[in-house]
Parts: sequence; C-alpha cells; structure tokens
Amino acid sequence: MNKTANQTANCVILFLGLVGNSVFIQPGLAQTQCDPSKVVTVESCAKCHKNEVKVWKSTPHFRSFEELSRRPKAKEICNNLGLRSAKRSDICIDCHYTTQEIGGRAKPISGVSCESCHGSAKDWLTIHNDYGGPTASKENETDDHRRHRFALSVENGMKNTRNLYLIARSCYGCHTAPNEELVNVGGHNAGSMDFELVAWSQGQVRHNFLRTGGLENGVSEIERLRVMYVVGLIADLEFSTRATAQATSKSEFGVNVANRSARAAVKLFELQQKINDPNIQHALQAFAGAELKINNTVQLDQIADEIQAAGQRFAESADGSKLGRIDSQLPNPNEYK
Repeated sequence: MNKTANQTANCVILFLGLVGNSVFIQPGLAQTQCDPSKVVTVESCAKCHKNEVKVWKSTPHFRSFEELSRRPKAKEICNNLGLRSAKRSDICIDCHYTTQEIGGRAKPISGVSCESCHGSAKDWLTIHNDYGGPTASKENETDDHRRHRFALSVENGMKNTRNLYLIARSCYGCHTAPNEELVNVGGHNAGSMDFELVAWSQGQVRHNFLRTGGLENGVSEIERLRVMYVVGLIADLEFSTRATAQATSKSEFGVNVANRSARAAVKLFELQQKINDPNIQHALQAFAGAELKINNTVQLDQIADEIQAAGQRFAESADGSKLGRIDSQLPNPNEYK
C-alpha cells in the first residue's frame, strides 16, 4: 500500500472513530434542483420524449406532487417545523417538486420531473433540438455537430447523460437530505442511506429509450453500469462530505452524514485497489486531508469541490470496458429499485 493509500485508510479510521465525539458545523439548505425562471415544463420535453414521460408518470417522482403533502409523515414534519404544508415550504419544495416562476413567484407545478434532474431547459432546449439546420434530423446529424450540440447544451445548463457525474449530482443533492433542521427538528430521515446509483436508476425510474431507437426501455450496457457505479460512489463521497460540513451538533443528522461519508470513502478505497484510477486517487487523497473539527466548513467544502472535479473527470474519461474487475460489486438486477 502506497503512502496516499495509507493516508486514506487512516483518515477513514479516524473519521469513524470521531463520529461519536465530534462537534460539527454550520448548517445550510439544499440547493434547488432547477431555476424556476427557466423551467419550460414536462410538456415541452414530451414533444420528443413521449415514452420517457410515460415512464415518469408511473414513478414516485411524479406522484409526489399529489401525494406527498397528504402523507401523515409529511404533515408531522411540517408541524414539527411550523410549516403550513410541504407545497408551501422551500425546505420541502427543493427536493420534492419542480417549480416554475408564475407571476413573479416560484410555484410547484409537478413532482420531481425532467428539469429537476436535467436542468431548467429555457437556455438549452433550442440547442438540444437543433440537429444542424431546419432540414436536418437526428438520423442525418453529423458526428461533429452532435458533439458540438451536446457541449453547447451542457454549457447552457443541461445535465447531459453522457457525463454521468452531472446526473449523479442531481440524485445525491437530494438523497443525502443535507439539512440539519429538517432531520433533527422535523424528524425527516437523514437521506436515503441505501441509495446506490445503479440500483436506483435502473429500476422503476429507468427511461433508456434513446439507446434502443426510442422503442424499448433498455437496461444500460455493462460498460456503462460499471462507470455509473464508480461515479455514484464518488458523488456519494462528495455530497455526504458537503452534508457533514453543515452539521452543528452530535445528533442524528451529524452522526448519520459523517458515517455515510466514511462508508463511501471505505467503498471507494476498496474499489481503487482493483482499478487504480488517478481520478479516484485524487478524490481519496482530497478526503484523506479532511480535518474533522468544529468550524471547519470552509475546508470540508473545498475538499468536496475537489472530489466533484475528480468525479467529473472520471465520468468524462472512463472506459467501462476496462473496469471488469468491479463486476462483483455491481448490484444484481433483482436488487434494482
């Protein structure tokens, strides 16, 4: 084991050892998943993605718009926090709804929808739909134009699935429930503790029609699943580190998010022993330098930024055909959510 690997292992051990005795740091709210002033609604996406939208309408992401505020647990959390309802509170809206600016105010218009995950589309929808001119189609678009179109769409706010880390960040931004008050006072769970990107994306929320010519909702190929698994671990480490930077006390939130970041680091460290990737090494080395002490928000956020950069580089450069050594760690299809 080299020096950096030793540092990482020692940091993980230290992290686990300090969870029970640490005082954590200043909290903050989860960021909204999309800009309400630039939301164009599901209907705009459905013009070209009817099958994807049909799948969405069968998921909890869709049903949350009508069902969430009626659930006893949601009412209990709102009561604990002194809120009128889930649909009228930013603390709930940030993760459970898509909002659109109407009459100068952001209002919930649907559950977690296309733009919640792929970014508000006003600035990139026209770019995304341009295949090379008024007479061009997806079938005759040139490779150069396609690459340019994807790059320009991302530049203008699209979270394109060709960089899996952009999508993973949307998932983990909510599934780590990064809000101390919501957990400690409201009684919300401290994130989806069993969330794993492959299992949670390849089950009921899967909408992979583009890979089959638009006709069949296909499971991603094994090469893509391998990259997705690694990307998910890096994103988990990033966002659980960000959540840890927000905690202010040794409480349910602080202990859970700290433990989660430690578990993510352990899994990523074990995976790195198999594939020895420089970007994973960078993420682990950044985490190994974390000082888990009070009022250390700035350092932990900086470390999370480094992990994010490493994750994006990995997603851009990874060759899934060379990651076969991690196949035993991938979830089985019967474990898909």
